[in-house]
Amino acid sequence: MRGVFALLVAVLSIVFGCAGSAAAAPLSVGSKMDTEGAILGEMTALLLDASGLPATYRRDLQGGTQVLYKALLRGEIDVYPEYTGTLAEDILHDGTPATMDALRRALGARGLRVSEPLGFDDSYAFAMKKERARALSIASISDLARHPELRLGFSHEFLDRPDGFPGARARYGLPQQDVRGLDHDLAYRAVEEGTVDVVDVYTTDPEIARGGLQVLEDDLGYFPRYQALLLYRGSLPEPAVAAIQRLEGRISREAMMTMNGRVKRDKEPEDAVAASFLRSQLGVTAAASGRRGPAAEILERTGEHLRLVGVSLFFAVLLGLPLGVLAARRPRLGQGLLGALGVVQTIPSLALLVFLLPVLGIGAKPAIVALFLYSLLPIVRNTTAGLVGIPPALRESAEALGLSAWAKLRRIELPLASGSILAGIKTAAIINVGTATLGAIIGAGGYGQPILIGIRRDDLAIILEGAIPAALLALLVQGLFEGLERLVLPRGLRWQKAG
Repeated sequence: MRGVFALLVAVLSIVFGCAGSAAAAPLSVGSKMDTEGAILGEMTALLLDASGLPATYRRDLQGGTQVLYKALLRGEIDVYPEYTGTLAEDILHDGTPATMDALRRALGARGLRVSEPLGFDDSYAFAMKKERARALSIASISDLARHPELRLGFSHEFLDRPDGFPGARARYGLPQQDVRGLDHDLAYRAVEEGTVDVVDVYTTDPEIARGGLQVLEDDLGYFPRYQALLLYRGSLPEPAVAAIQRLEGRISREAMMTMNGRVKRDKEPEDAVAASFLRSQLGVTAAASGRRGPAAEILERTGEHLRLVGVSLFFAVLLGLPLGVLAARRPRLGQGLLGALGVVQTIPSLALLVFLLPVLGIGAKPAIVALFLYSLLPIVRNTTAGLVGIPPALRESAEALGLSAWAKLRRIELPLASGSILAGIKTAAIINVGTATLGAIIGAGGYGQPILIGIRRDDLAIILEGAIPAALLALLVQGLFEGLERLVLPRGLRWQKAG
């Protein structure tokens, strides 16, 4: 069964890969799912565009450093913002010091290059509410060891990074057991509401001052320096390299904090903030698209979402119906097949997307394949149930007519099982509409994109631009299938339809 799914993934990769490569832009800029990365990514893409080098921008890619780095190695993106400490600790893993010369040598052996630092250092730090820190006499990370009762809330990447919490806990001997994984931007809300006591922060986060937080002294010097730079492929054209090098040394820590604040506090779009900086500091007039109206945004996301759902459902029906017939004809094989599909259904969506990334890369392809796999179970199961549930008397009548096996299936069995089959397809379609929102975390677009942006900006209106259309589309799909059942099914068979 593993071989069957591997073959399916390979076939779908070829089918979807052709269209994807044809529409690919000459240059592609990526960024992680954080405000600072989004601003720097927009700045890089706008600077390339202003230099006559059209570039697409894939923002808010989930999964952190490794997803972006591997996408760079595979050529799915050409450049993205990174930090010296992250390169040394989370990518190279070989004790390479975070000096520019050492990083250049190590990355050059992998076909990659780095710019000079952009001008600011954005290191990790621990922070807590000032009044809480004063009450407990906590000024440094070492002081946390005296308070095992404190609740810690850290970003998921920080919990997993070798230069993140695991190493900090070992270095400082931190005894806390209540350690929670949180989205970085949601952690500030958690510490404000008092559900956690200590969070990880970036030293350029505007929420530090706005939230009345105290950055704890790294008294043992655990965290390395994280100087911002641009990591790019060695094959990047020289005109593009010259364009992005204009950012080297031009962004101060204060300027970066101000830009982060304009996005997070003032709700300005990242591309408008980036274009403003390029205009004022480099004299570059960049054509920022600005915030489009909700109608235009929803229309674009609807097209992307329908593509994810429609393509995956089409192939699931194409394969699911024959598999359902096979499972009905061969009960023992059918049990194994349904069991295998049931196992696939239990794999968490995020985990399945991560499994598919090394094979299919970022973008729509892994999202479509994941949705295809999730769609198979309800279609195969309902097809099997519909065929097995045909009354024996009707089967005997078909055999008495002397019909061939194919004619019996096409003219008798499938029409009698059509109610159950349509119900399975409807279930798969509705599941896909909801699950497809997760595709945005790997650059697939759809209704999940505004949801991710809204979470990062803490903007409920933008979140609703994705959540409400997704819910309405699910209701519309259900209504369409209800109408299709009334239109297609003979009146005498409508009683058979399953919910």
